[in-house]
Order: sequence, then C-alpha cells, then structure tokens
Amino acid sequence: MIRPLLLATASLFLATAAQAETVTLLSMNMWGAGANAQKPIDETVAVFKAVNADIIAVQETVPEPDPCTADDCKASDASRAKDIATALGYNYHEFTHNTVAHWADAVISKYPFGKETPNGNGVEINVNGKIVVAYSHNLPDAPYGPYQLLNIEYGKWPFVSTAEDAVKYAGIARGKAIASIVEDIRAEKDAAAQFVMGDFNEPSHLDWSDKAVAAKLQPLVVPWPSTKAIEDEGFVDTFRSAFPDVVAKPGMTWTPTTEPTDPQDHHDRIDFILAKAPGVKIEKAGIVGEKAPEADIVVTPWPSDHRATMAVVTF
Repeated sequence: MIRPLLLATASLFLATAAQAETVTLLSMNMWGAGANAQKPIDETVAVFKAVNADIIAVQETVPEPDPCTADDCKASDASRAKDIATALGYNYHEFTHNTVAHWADAVISKYPFGKETPNGNGVEINVNGKIVVAYSHNLPDAPYGPYQLLNIEYGKWPFVSTAEDAVKYAGIARGKAIASIVEDIRAEKDAAAQFVMGDFNEPSHLDWSDKAVAAKLQPLVVPWPSTKAIEDEGFVDTFRSAFPDVVAKPGMTWTPTTEPTDPQDHHDRIDFILAKAPGVKIEKAGIVGEKAPEADIVVTPWPSDHRATMAVVTF
C-alpha cells in the first residue's frame, strides 16, 4: 500500500519538476565595458540594470589593444567581468581568451554556475534546480562578409560579388568555431535549455532575404551559415521569432557609431540570442541601445559600439 503522505510528496515533486521557468536574457558586446572610451564600468552596469536580466552574455570584457586590426587583435587578461558582476550582486564565469570561439567572453548570472561544456564554449547554470547551458561568443570578425560584398576594406581579404563566395569566406572565418559549438550543443542534449548568445560577426540568413533586398536593406540574398548551423540544431532566433518582418523590424545591432548612409560601413544585425528547449516560448525580445526607433529599450549614455539584444524566454 502507498501511504497518502508518500503520494502527496510524489505529487509535489512532479509539480515542481514540471514547473516552467521564465528567464530574461541579454547579450552585449561591451567594447571593453567602457575602457575603450576611457570610461568606468558605470554606463555598462546601467544597461544591465535597465534590462534586469537574469543571464547576461558579455563579449569584449577587456579593452582592445593598440594596435587592433582585422588580422591581429589579441585580448589581454584585464577583464571587467568580475567588477560588473560585483556591482550587480551576480555570479560570473570567464572563458579562456583567444580561442577558436572566444575573444574575451564571459557569462554573468544571478544563478550559480556549474561546469563548462566539453570544448569550453558554454557553461552550465543551475536555474532553480534545472540545468541550462549559456554560451557567450565573440566569433572571428575577418573576413567580414558584408564588407567584402560592398567593397569596404577590412583586413587582407578580397572583395566578393556572389552569395556563394560570401558563404565560403564565412566558413573560413567562423567554420571551426561553429563546429566546436555544435559539438558542445550535442554533448549537452539533456540540458533543460540552451542559449547560444553573442556577437557572431556575421548576419543572419533570416535577414538577408528577398524581402530585405527588395527594400534595399541588403545587396543580395545570402544564406549566411553560422546562425543557420545553430538553428539546424533546433534553436530559435529569439528576436526574429518575435519580429518576423525584417523590413518592419530590422533590429540593427551594428553599429550606433556611424550613420546608416556612411559608405564605409554597413548596418546589420550580428548579435543574437538563440534558444533551445522543449516547448520554448519567446515572451518578449528587443534591441537595447542609445535611441529609438533603433532600440526598444533606450539607455543613455550608451557605452558600446554595438547595440545589445535581449529576450524573455519561458521553458
């Protein structure tokens, strides 16, 4: 006979295990967290407080060295991630710098951290008893496909004119990193949720579409491979899920430092939050930046050369 107390205990356990979790995510290339502009961390901390994020993927936790070129830009170890986490009262996890998929990346979280993924691309986080995996990446930026297609010089790489060549060079730049991340995603298949976040230094295949070309947002249709490879693993692009119309809501994260008409630049969405979980639901998504309408959440002064991206996700 099963005692009533045991039945009640079992029912409570099952209810707790099945309870949905809602987390607010933020990904931001911090540009040295103010250090590149000789600023303290205060403005960057203000961004995180404005969003009230639970899990924050940060890139460029250190100032860029001088010189820093498309072909040579080695991060130092003077990271500001710990100071930011302390200011927020959060935990932090720093990844090894200057690896195939990392350039001064960290995760800051209100929840406690566990172990890294096998290849060191992500880290486990205990969200109220559920193990989730957060990845924070600043992927290699050269060759940079949009500049190659628009004849904007950036490093030693040649200009190109076709989608096929753009995809080829994207693979040269980021193929090894993406393959390493995919290995970790598969190794963490039992996680309650996985969030791949960061500065991909490559647009989304969802954005360089026929509709975007017709609206003159992009020069041609390109099936950019990096975001597609992650989405092929069952991930959802949180921003584009919330805003499927690329013309009505382009969501440009690169860059608030130049005008859209600048012939030596091209504005694009290259910062992402990609989410995977059984029954995942995107409650909200948006861009965080210096002014509307480019940003859905406005924070001034703005401390970075990238806008940030945020999402509220239930799993």
